[in-house]
Amino acid sequence: EFRVLNLRTIKQQARRREFKKEAVQPPRTGRMAVDQDWTAVWSGPRSFHPASVPLPLRQGFTERGAAAPSKYANAELMKIPNFLHLTPPAVRQQCEAIKKFCTPWPKGLENETKWKRHFPVEVVTTDYCHSLPTIRHPDARRVSLTLKLSDLQFDTHAKDKFLRLVGERYNQETDTLTFVTDRCPTRKQNYDYAMYLLTACYHESFVKEPWEDSKSEADMEVYFFERNQSKLSAEAILNWNGKGEKVAPSAEYATSVEQLINEGENEYNIAKYKEEVLKMLKIA
Repeated sequence: EFRVLNLRTIKQQARRREFKKEAVQPPRTGRMAVDQDWTAVWSGPRSFHPASVPLPLRQGFTERGAAAPSKYANAELMKIPNFLHLTPPAVRQQCEAIKKFCTPWPKGLENETKWKRHFPVEVVTTDYCHSLPTIRHPDARRVSLTLKLSDLQFDTHAKDKFLRLVGERYNQETDTLTFVTDRCPTRKQNYDYAMYLLTACYHESFVKEPWEDSKSEADMEVYFFERNQSKLSAEAILNWNGKGEKVAPSAEYATSVEQLINEGENEYNIAKYKEEVLKMLKIA
């Protein structure tokens, strides 16, 4: 049987669409027990929901003297991150769950002094939580590598050359060397680059070029008593008669001269230098 083609439209009375409004369920907080397991209610990070949080929270700007808006239909509470999933019971429960994967704390690393002795290099990175289309923050790739210069083994030439190579990256007051790398697109690449800089500067400082032997005292960054004219002058004064065994200036006198020239003239250095000179010349 074929369907009849109807070319004429017959007007029919349009029926109004009925909108049925569903009843709003009462909030969940009214049915919660006092000893409710909160980890079952708020198991992970999520936006704020007033019907699930049994707390009389208020937030928002109002006129002076008026109460802040309640938690229902409050955009101020919903748009900010919350840490309701990181309550002490939840953290304790997660720690108990991952405890079986943990190993005992290594022996010999009981305090911070031992940590720094066995692991002198400190690497600092930062993770950011932000609302952007991409999850990669431009500053998250930055790597800061820090260590004490005293943890590295140098001779006199290597230390002088190493300080010239690192330049302003070394803080003399704290004896701290810092490399900050952020030119590579990923954190792993910046970490490898920082370790490469430290390794290259350290090994290059022990390389001695032929032209370095012609460096004069004026080119030295630090005054050394042992290779300066002051040592010869002090020896000439102590051995002026040329009789008996040759007398050398004391180590305390050499230290006082180096401090006076390297650190500058102050009351302590001048007094110390005066004391060592009188002691060396045996003047009461």
